[in-house]
Amino acid sequence: MKKVYRRLPAIVFVGFIAVMLVLLIVMPKKDFSVNEKRNLQQAPAFSFASFFSKEKTFENQFENFISDQTPGRDFWVGFNSSFCKILGNTAPKGVYYGKDGYLINDPTETKQLSRNIGFMEEFAVDVKDKLNVPVTVAIAPSTGYVCADKLPDFHYTYLDDDLFPTFADTFKTARFVDLRDCLKTAYAGGKQVFYRTDHHWTEDGAYAAYSELGKTLGYTPNPETAYEKTSYPGFYGTTYSTSGFWGVAPDDIEVWDNKANDGAVSTTITDGDKVIEQDDMFFYSHLDENDKYPVYLDGNHPYTVIKNTKADSDKKLLVIKDSFAHSLTPFLADHYSEIIMVDLRYYANPCSELIQNENIDEVLILYSLDNLATDDHVGRIG
Repeated sequence: MKKVYRRLPAIVFVGFIAVMLVLLIVMPKKDFSVNEKRNLQQAPAFSFASFFSKEKTFENQFENFISDQTPGRDFWVGFNSSFCKILGNTAPKGVYYGKDGYLINDPTETKQLSRNIGFMEEFAVDVKDKLNVPVTVAIAPSTGYVCADKLPDFHYTYLDDDLFPTFADTFKTARFVDLRDCLKTAYAGGKQVFYRTDHHWTEDGAYAAYSELGKTLGYTPNPETAYEKTSYPGFYGTTYSTSGFWGVAPDDIEVWDNKANDGAVSTTITDGDKVIEQDDMFFYSHLDENDKYPVYLDGNHPYTVIKNTKADSDKKLLVIKDSFAHSLTPFLADHYSEIIMVDLRYYANPCSELIQNENIDEVLILYSLDNLATDDHVGRIG
């Protein structure tokens, strides 16, 4: 009997592995993880070339297949994150489990930051000299910087206060808009300016940035009362998907719609051979999904055009951006008859040619600090 007890842990372990192996073989394979918002690795096709390649193609794909298709994967990912949190590791996947259900990305690397800032200033000089078009740059600070009181007790230092003054020194031709104070002021006043489960700013955060940008771009911001606000529950964003902390409560996401623009606004999205057109800037079908952020302008696309026949000017604005611009641009549409948005991750043509061909009056470059610090596509901006 004692021998049986001694061998019991080994027996249980072998039995567990055997059961998991059988389940892996017989259970249907999933194509997509709703929680992680990504496609899952399928069983790789075997070939001698991939098996013996120096890159270990087959081996890597097979390891990813086992990891992605492990029975009960969502449970094990969540269990690992929760166990790490119990042990004091509140950022097992680069996402801090903060106070009040905030999931906050840890401080980003800055390896691309100085190069990208340099690309932007060179672009501003070129556009100003050759086309006499002003360029404005705005950078959204880190969630962990603005919402510092939501961070866990142990965390790395956010460098926003060191980095933003260097941006102001670097941009000589480009007009730099520092968004730190407006967001911190709104947050201190009780506004939720960043989502708890997503890295983007909320409509309150986007509105604060829009109001601040008006001082440089020359428009008078609409009061909050100009917008009809509708809140939608059940929003789980990208930090939730990355973290594995499946137990946190979802966010609400808001749409601020200026009804004065009804019948005046159109959106045209060009993505390769696909063209999407509608008489609205909000794509409400995405509200049926867990990640509802694409309700703003349908998410990431190379080239988007927004026209407003009731805008308070006939100016044309080019927005070179990451996804933070999606929730802010509907505010800007009140002040420009046409806005063209390009995403350099997918749009490879020179922006200077676009400015000339489309008779652009002003350029706004809008990025979040985290994306700007790691994006290796900003060099395409010329």
